Amino acid sequence: MNLIQEINNVNDKFATEGSKLRIEKRGEKLSIRGLLPSKSNENHYKVQRISLGLKADQNGLEEAKKKLQLITLQLELDQFNWMNWVKQTYNKELKNNLPLQTKVSEFEEFFFREDKNVYFTSTRKTTWKSSYKPYLKRLLTIQKELSDEDLNNIFVATLKSYKEGSRSRKQCGTTLSVLAKFLEHKLPDEWKIVAKGYGLQKASFRDLPNDNLIEELWEQIPNKSWKYVFGLMATYGLRNHEVFFCDLSSLRNDGDKIIRVLPTTKTGEHQVWPFHPNWIDKFELYKLGKNPELLPSIKRDLKKTTLQNIGKKITDQFKRYSLKIKPYDLRHAWAVRTIFYDLPDTVAARMMGHSVSLHTQTYHHWITKRDQQQAVNNALSKHKKINFI
Repeated sequence: MNLIQEINNVNDKFATEGSKLRIEKRGEKLSIRGLLPSKSNENHYKVQRISLGLKADQNGLEEAKKKLQLITLQLELDQFNWMNWVKQTYNKELKNNLPLQTKVSEFEEFFFREDKNVYFTSTRKTTWKSSYKPYLKRLLTIQKELSDEDLNNIFVATLKSYKEGSRSRKQCGTTLSVLAKFLEHKLPDEWKIVAKGYGLQKASFRDLPNDNLIEELWEQIPNKSWKYVFGLMATYGLRNHEVFFCDLSSLRNDGDKIIRVLPTTKTGEHQVWPFHPNWIDKFELYKLGKNPELLPSIKRDLKKTTLQNIGKKITDQFKRYSLKIKPYDLRHAWAVRTIFYDLPDTVAARMMGHSVSLHTQTYHHWITKRDQQQAVNNALSKHKKINFI
């Protein structure tokens, strides 16, 4: 019996079982052809072909039968996905043909795919909820409003829906850039310019608390446990949630006072030095070295909560005590303080757990002032050495 006859017999058998698919020989290769979900609308079926890449011989036919059975089962269970059957070289074209809602859903699945560790998964959930989900939701809303299939138009319109120069526009630009990379989609040339947000050089840097105000606010907190939280954030520039995920053993009297932020936090493990060092005594932080349980008792199990929820508890306490500053103001004030201690920007950025580029952008105003002051000091120093006639 020749191969064509065997293929026909296989197809007849599948047809009697209700299958609308068939194996066909195209040149020296085998493929499957029949009614399949449209790549652009999974609810619409049309005749399409899946190239199997199998050689048209007896062994290839046996493998093709298995593939046909698998596809048939996937269709019956509503689990068929083109991504599983299209060659890598066609993935970009396939992604471009999928509805935007589907693309975003696949991006979300990809975002969470790699992290199996419960702590990293919790961190990812926090990041997704705060830094991705709001902007992707608006992306889908704007697509419906525009009724436009051009991704660049949708991306730019979403970006411009946020105020020019705002932090939200910058974050939106970052989020959509990551999505575009996942989709292998090239963004317009002017994307970085349009997406540019701002650091604190355009924010209300005048409102950051000075050292005297920080000490006064610490005195106003009636609860001793929350005083420790405030003191740690002021002295070490910690993010809200990082307070509860630190190794504080070095705060003992014989310790080096360098605390270690644990890898379960947003940006992973890093070490932080105190600025000002004398605040360790002022805020009685040395007591935490022996007894870290002096911190507030809150739920820290990341199987049951998130870093975002933990951080929100601190924000709520600041409001409860009417401190009139935001928790992050302490972090920004710490960063500015290190600038005027002449701590190198690369070192400060590492202690804060973010990139040097983000650090210099965010604190551009103060860094510029420091550098200019140093230049002025050098000029004045040289001036004193000049003998005028």
